[in-house]
Amino acid sequence: MVGVAGNQMIAGLVVGISLLIILILKTKIHTFLALIIAAATTGIIGGMPPNAVLDAISKGFGGTLSSIGIIIGFGVMMGEIFEASGAAERMAQTFIKKLGKGREEIALAITGFLVSIPIFCDSGFVILAPLTKAISKKTKKSTVTLGISLAAGLVITHSLVPPTPGPVGVAGLFGVNVGSLILWGIVMAIPMTTAAIIYAKYIGKKIYQIPSEDGEGWERPQYQEPVYDLIDSEGDDNLPSVFRAFAPIAVPIILILINTITAAMKLEGSFMPAIGFLGSPVIAVGIGLIVAIYALAGKYTREETIEHMERGIKSAGIIILVTGGGGALGMVLRDSGAGDYIANIIAQTSIPPILLPFVIASIVRLIQGSGTVAMITAASITAPIIANLNVNPIFAVLAACTGSLVYSYFNDSYFWVVNRMLGIKDAKEQMQVWSVTTTIIWAVGLVELLILSAIF
Repeated sequence: MVGVAGNQMIAGLVVGISLLIILILKTKIHTFLALIIAAATTGIIGGMPPNAVLDAISKGFGGTLSSIGIIIGFGVMMGEIFEASGAAERMAQTFIKKLGKGREEIALAITGFLVSIPIFCDSGFVILAPLTKAISKKTKKSTVTLGISLAAGLVITHSLVPPTPGPVGVAGLFGVNVGSLILWGIVMAIPMTTAAIIYAKYIGKKIYQIPSEDGEGWERPQYQEPVYDLIDSEGDDNLPSVFRAFAPIAVPIILILINTITAAMKLEGSFMPAIGFLGSPVIAVGIGLIVAIYALAGKYTREETIEHMERGIKSAGIIILVTGGGGALGMVLRDSGAGDYIANIIAQTSIPPILLPFVIASIVRLIQGSGTVAMITAASITAPIIANLNVNPIFAVLAACTGSLVYSYFNDSYFWVVNRMLGIKDAKEQMQVWSVTTTIIWAVGLVELLILSAIF
């Protein structure tokens, strides 16, 4: 009976994903509807009771949006205020002047690299996305190059470096010191980020996209090399100051960082509930939006300010729906048991021990979309096995974390956040922009892992 049930799970997985790809690539059905249809099909064919399928879809949709939906809404409203007030232009000028012309993608990757250590990559990308648009508009550098660099820097440290929950949980399951994991995670992250930047430069020329002049959408002109003659070396008195321009981004990052550090240190006191409340991503980004309104929109009337924010809300609607749809599909795949079933089969094979958590995390990630779930699942299954073999546990942790980065696609909420906020709507281009990027990161991580385990 187990074999029959297992085969049915696999059949549901294969049919559901195949149907999703066909619906998105070959039909007029909207991506959001395609995700829900694929989720329902996967669950029913996979042997889940109809009520359980409905519950999983609702749970996945609601669970995903409970953590990121409000943040997306606040973030796009903040982005519109950045654009209208000139704060985005001021930030772009500052990046280019301080970090050097021609190195904008490196600056954004480093920014993402650092920001995502205390902050979830989804939240970080929503907060920082206006930077990519502003720099692209100012330099004519492809927003695809800039966006991939930022998104890659965010997801790599989110997946490898504590105190984000995934790496911390895996370290606990393997009994590894978190401080050691931070060190080795950063060591592994540097080549992975470098590879992502190289690919970002390449694909940014193939998919050359810049913001339209009116700021309402995107343009696809003939590729041109970046230009810097638009950068006013004397500055522009009509733009907000550097402090006011960066404050709406810096405030939520600082609040979340303080909350993360105090939670990690397990500090106690009457002030802790307040820190936890203010440092939660939803509240922190909401405070950032308030700072943006009062620091940047002073020259606008109440009606004009609200109009700018409502323009952002219109663009947020589809991002929120599609992101929630990806969460619904991921939850059905998770609840169907297909990931755990395949992972346990692999655990019984003769794969080299160091690759065991890597392979299981990769497959579970492909099946259900969540990197955190993938690495925790891989660690839960392999930690008891690895304990009896001659494997350095720190590299086993890194193997599980690195495996979770493979080929992000339709069932991953971050896939939709990145592509939709960069204005990439074509499914083939979405995979080129983000699925290929994460697979390159994953492959570089595998090579690093094999080299490090051979040396140490």
